[in-house]
Amino acid sequence: MAENGLREKVLSLDSMNPWIKRLEYAVRGPVLARAVELEEELRQGVQKPFTEVIKANIGDAHAMGQRPITFLRQVSALCLYPELLSEPLFPDDAKQRARRLLAACGGQSVGAYTASPGIEIIRQDVARYIERRDGGIPANPDNIYLSTGASDAVMTMLKLLVSGEGRSRTGVMIPIPQYPLYSAGIAELNAVQVNYYLDEEHCWALDVGELRRALRQARGHCQPRVLCIINPGNPTGQVQSRKCMEDVIQFAWEEQLFLMADEVYQDNVYAEGSEFHSFKKVLFEMGPTYSSVVELVSFHSISKGFMGECGLRGGYMEVVNLDPAVQQQLSKLVSVRLCPPVPGQVLLDVVMNPPKPGEPSYQSFIREKQAVLSDLARKAQLTQEIFSQVPGIRSNPVQGAMYSFPRIQIPARAVQEAQARGFAPDMFFCLQLLEETGICVVPGSGFGQREGTYHFRMTILPHVEKLRIVLKKLSQFYAKFTQEYS
Repeated sequence: MAENGLREKVLSLDSMNPWIKRLEYAVRGPVLARAVELEEELRQGVQKPFTEVIKANIGDAHAMGQRPITFLRQVSALCLYPELLSEPLFPDDAKQRARRLLAACGGQSVGAYTASPGIEIIRQDVARYIERRDGGIPANPDNIYLSTGASDAVMTMLKLLVSGEGRSRTGVMIPIPQYPLYSAGIAELNAVQVNYYLDEEHCWALDVGELRRALRQARGHCQPRVLCIINPGNPTGQVQSRKCMEDVIQFAWEEQLFLMADEVYQDNVYAEGSEFHSFKKVLFEMGPTYSSVVELVSFHSISKGFMGECGLRGGYMEVVNLDPAVQQQLSKLVSVRLCPPVPGQVLLDVVMNPPKPGEPSYQSFIREKQAVLSDLARKAQLTQEIFSQVPGIRSNPVQGAMYSFPRIQIPARAVQEAQARGFAPDMFFCLQLLEETGICVVPGSGFGQREGTYHFRMTILPHVEKLRIVLKKLSQFYAKFTQEYS
């Protein structure tokens, strides 16, 4: 009993899992929390210097106004409400896919549990998609696990990989800047985060020399076992070259590292001369010396690409060269959650098995897909063009993904003011930006950055005209901010 006679809580900050308290996730952190408060104040009629809050903090395409791809939603609707199969409104190819998927569900209903790795025919379709993407390199459906978005699959693999105590604790190498899922997952599992820095001066390139430095330093206090790559990059938007990928694979082979390839933005490549290559394809084209040995898991998702179906939570991972005994443990681990959400599985299947030439929906599907991707390419170019005109802001080209991660100069007085208020300087900048413009972006400190540099991440997803307004307001605010604190 506590002194006041009240019972103490069984679960308190002192008794809870200490590793959860270490966990941070900047994308939905303090800036977003304040943005939500500002939205409520606007609804209550409180006067602000702006009329709306623009949440440019996260890659949520549909929330930013992107229209769903018609064919994806038609098949989803038919599976969710099969009575629509008799309606002439829906094209025959959508009905054919829906009937095939429903036949693979228990009781022909998406409300039934599925096999824990996902519906068998969907995993077969994923395997065929991977084979087409990679120029015929075989993919085995038994090595494919469907998931609740890529995030779920990443955490599943980290759970398998993390072990040890003290100096034997698993070290996980992650790029800096990184997507905070990785730092959060490492903290939750009490692993050791091993930072390697991307080269901002060369468009966020990955340098193997930097990997060697990070590995060498980490071996003094942990056991590095995992190398994570995000390609195309989040938050940095770079697309790694094939030569770089070959160097990474050779490095992983030499140092006996498990390679985790986050490839969820593989459809989002815009810059001239940039091209997506999957790590699996490059691995196998390097020959059996590498392809028979290097352990690899790659991730994909329906949340990004041209689909933007974040809320339906679908994705997959493919494992390569996993020890058969470990793979049995992986199957056991995924069985604990019963199965991934079936609507997400359905939509993933339509992405993997889209309309084919000659089918009724082919032309409209291709037109909608290309419209989304060309619009994103235009917005990537617009973002870089506008930021490059602002003194004090430096933005690398957005080669891929759907974010800009510009570097900003923050005056010394602003740094001092931020520190006096208990904020990181770029957090202070982002909060001030939000209060004066209603624009919500994420400070670079939430993703990691070299000491003494400051950045912010913003999505390029708003409609072109709104994006132009956002970029203009942001640029004007930056000029005012730097002048005020000069």
